[in-house]
Amino acid sequence: MDYNLKNRVSVYWKRGFIFLVMLCSNLLFSQQMITGRIIDEEGGSLSAVTIVNISTDKKVYSNSQGIFSIEANPNDELRFVKEDFKRVSRRVISDGTNAQLLITLFQIPKDVGEVKIVKKLSGDLEQDSRIVAKADKGEQVKQAVGLPEPVGKMREKPAEVKSVLLPMLLGNLNVQGAYDLISGKARKQKRQYRYDDLQEHIAWVRSRVEDDYFVKAGIPADKISEFIEFSFSAKPQVRTYVKARNLSGVLLRMEEVIPIFIERLNNSHK
Repeated sequence: MDYNLKNRVSVYWKRGFIFLVMLCSNLLFSQQMITGRIIDEEGGSLSAVTIVNISTDKKVYSNSQGIFSIEANPNDELRFVKEDFKRVSRRVISDGTNAQLLITLFQIPKDVGEVKIVKKLSGDLEQDSRIVAKADKGEQVKQAVGLPEPVGKMREKPAEVKSVLLPMLLGNLNVQGAYDLISGKARKQKRQYRYDDLQEHIAWVRSRVEDDYFVKAGIPADKISEFIEFSFSAKPQVRTYVKARNLSGVLLRMEEVIPIFIERLNNSHK
């Protein structure tokens, strides 16, 4: 009885071993090496493309000539992935007759955004004002979304009479403030700041408008800065628009001052 049991166990073990060997052989011989080349839509070789066998999760990369080689079984899905390109999938043929693959990847179109054509100033103040008004929409958007602006300028604040006298009435003496007022330092600071601000505003206009713009309107090139300063005093709204960084408003208000300035120039030459 024991002999028969041992004989049966031996037979089952041999059959199992043979089955296991046959299974491994089938897996070994069914697996194959898939090779190929990857190119772009213009026929150029694509390197560093990731090739993934979805079934086994095995990954390889294409070389500098776009060549790759990866192990795969019949019906395995191969996926080809590269940044900025549309990915492609290929399935391994089950009959084992896979020829060398030629994979073409197409680049994903990129949105370059809106292309704007910037027109040059023509010399016609009314026409140019309309052109600039379109460009100023960017400034309006910036204000609408609440982008932060620099707060004030990093410079010493001149002493004010109120800020010195009122504390004195309460028994607090601002020695430095009192000295600045008595010595005239505060007055000089205010005068210097006004001059600095004036030059900055003139420079802001000149950096955004070509000299030909004024020359064609009848203003000599060497008088442009003088005209801008004159427009600030003759038409205070001009400077208000400069502070608001509204160039279209500046040009529109300057248009009203040009005839007056030219007449003054002509009278001075008589």
